[in-house]
Amino acid sequence: MTQPPQEQRSSQHTSAPKPSRVHLVAVVVTCAAVITLLATGVAVTIASLEDGDAPDITAQQQSVQNNPPGQGAAAGARPQTTATGAMSGKVLELGNHPLLQPSNVGLPNRACGLPPWDNTETAARDFFRAATDCLNRAWAPVLRSHNLPFTPPRLYFPAGQSFDTDCGRIKVGLATASYYCEGELFLPFQGLQVEQYENTPGVYLALVAHEYGHHVQELAGIMDAAWRKIYTAGESSAVGQEMSRRKELQAQCFSGMFLGSHVERGGSITRAMYDQAWHDQETRGDDTSGGHQHGTNENYAMWWRVGALDNRIADCNTFTADAASVR
Repeated sequence: MTQPPQEQRSSQHTSAPKPSRVHLVAVVVTCAAVITLLATGVAVTIASLEDGDAPDITAQQQSVQNNPPGQGAAAGARPQTTATGAMSGKVLELGNHPLLQPSNVGLPNRACGLPPWDNTETAARDFFRAATDCLNRAWAPVLRSHNLPFTPPRLYFPAGQSFDTDCGRIKVGLATASYYCEGELFLPFQGLQVEQYENTPGVYLALVAHEYGHHVQELAGIMDAAWRKIYTAGESSAVGQEMSRRKELQAQCFSGMFLGSHVERGGSITRAMYDQAWHDQETRGDDTSGGHQHGTNENYAMWWRVGALDNRIADCNTFTADAASVR
């Protein structure tokens, strides 16, 4: 794709091997006496607790996962295969999700401090880390106020022509400027197309805010519910593709909410950055990519601007929107 970076673009960042997640293994041995143990055997219960607090990790992952692939640009997490796999506190609903019910709830208006943008991998990582910190502070209280879980996403900056995720191996190309999978956000540097778009931090900020929108969907349970619908209908079916567009366009709306609530609030997000993001949205979408999973360029821009202007989560309910607005 020849447009500014987005979730629908090629991407590469630099990384070293993704470390294994840390697990705490507790072995509980129930026994009466040594003689009894020898006679009856040892009962062992093993419980694994994943450490969900890992910050960003600059790592190139090494192994190929056998899980169903994610959607690249359409990204998002694949659904849990069982109810017990869902994060505690999630609500697996779409249009009726409590987060999306009519209210005046929006993101807080506050300052976000970001380092200056520079077209280097190191500077880009610093920028995205700081932006993610601001996104954490914006979304955490909103989710918690709805009794939904919150954990920050892990950041990765992969390098090479492909990288591994828990959703499968992702090839760097026009469809992958960034990628989200189950609590992990991947931002490959080369996908940002910095040679073409140079010093436009507002574009890159809207990109990471869109990916973070998928993280909000994942935490809330919306992502799981959407993917269940997609897999039931078939990913390439008309129904499945429409559900993918509704999911993607909501992430667009969430991205707009973040920039709209933080512009000119005393931090680093200036009106110029906001305007860069505003105009960039018109260049993205299925008209540009030739796909059917993100919405027309017109709708892609429209939903971002709804979020930016209204800053109301209820206004981002793409799952109850009419079909024309999610084409």
